[in-house]
Amino acid sequence: MSSSRWSLVVSESTDRALRTFLARRGVKKGHLSQFVEEAVRDRLLDLTVAEVKERNVGQTDLITHAVDEAIERA
Repeated sequence: MSSSRWSLVVSESTDRALRTFLARRGVKKGHLSQFVEEAVRDRLLDLTVAEVKERNVGQTDLITHAVDEAIERA
């Protein structure tokens, strides 16, 4: 897997809170990138789910019918 280098700016309080959190769990400084990557992925998933839910508002009957049909076929 290739990687990209980011330069991020966060507040001192966020930096301190994150480093304290990681240190309490015995996580080494080098794992900061992994933590940030996981956090970004989680946030992107949350935003995607919110978009899909918003897009499907008012489509409950259509979605329910499609699910019922799929269940009947299975």
